[in-house]
Amino acid sequence: MKSENLFHLLAIVTVCIWGTTFVSSKILISSGLPPAEIFLYRFLVAYICLLAISHKKFMANSLRDELFLLLAGLFGGSLYFITENTALEITQASNVSLLVCTTPIFTQLLSRLFYKEKFRRFFLPGTVIALTGVALIVCNGNETLEFNLSGDLLTLAAAVSWALYCMVLRRLGSAYPTLFITRKVFFYGILSLPVYFAFRPEELHIGLLSRPEVYSNLLFLGLIASMLCYISWNATVRMIGASKASNYLYINPLATIITAHLILGEKITLTSLLGAACIVGGVYLAERK
Repeated sequence: MKSENLFHLLAIVTVCIWGTTFVSSKILISSGLPPAEIFLYRFLVAYICLLAISHKKFMANSLRDELFLLLAGLFGGSLYFITENTALEITQASNVSLLVCTTPIFTQLLSRLFYKEKFRRFFLPGTVIALTGVALIVCNGNETLEFNLSGDLLTLAAAVSWALYCMVLRRLGSAYPTLFITRKVFFYGILSLPVYFAFRPEELHIGLLSRPEVYSNLLFLGLIASMLCYISWNATVRMIGASKASNYLYINPLATIITAHLILGEKITLTSLLGAACIVGGVYLAERK
């Protein structure tokens, strides 16, 4: 039980770090790096570092498992980040923040579909309360939400993609070491990126990498938010399950507003604090058996 509690804490820390990546990405985009290039650099840094410490095994035990690792790289890497970042280009960031938080719902539904996992008794009311908190945070200060069908559908596709990634992790988690799985996710994520560039050609901005605000944020995204956080997330899904781990994703917007306040000077209001209370309460309720 103590070991399981440790992984619950690890999930919270991981999601909080991911919540800060919005600010880092915002700084990089304002510096001139497009979203796809940010993804390429952060995964490349993570892969090179992981390869240095985990290089004895290169292929899965079977072609079927190798294909599952390819799917993990697509769902948890290129497909997730490209759909989410493309959505940010054509719809409001508040829409994206809100709709991405449907990931735990899709994860629970897919767990029920693929693994016959029963819904926990308080899952639905906890989800409603947590989503209410998310809505309070991301809509705070906005008089209206302007819906864009293409952008919102892309965001939902990102949420489904991450939920599918968690399902693949559940399939592979007991058969391979966490470091091996994580390294393969980065590898196939990078390998699939040229498909995106084929449809949306972009020139790499290599010259920007010498700027301190660029390379420092890329190192944070690559080493901490990608390499270490993917390792911790994959280990957490293995130990406590995809559904329980995904519930902590509701904390993501809370970490974002705190980081934005500390680094970008954005205000934290009473509405935001109320939303935070709803998120914490909703996650706690959804986790109860």
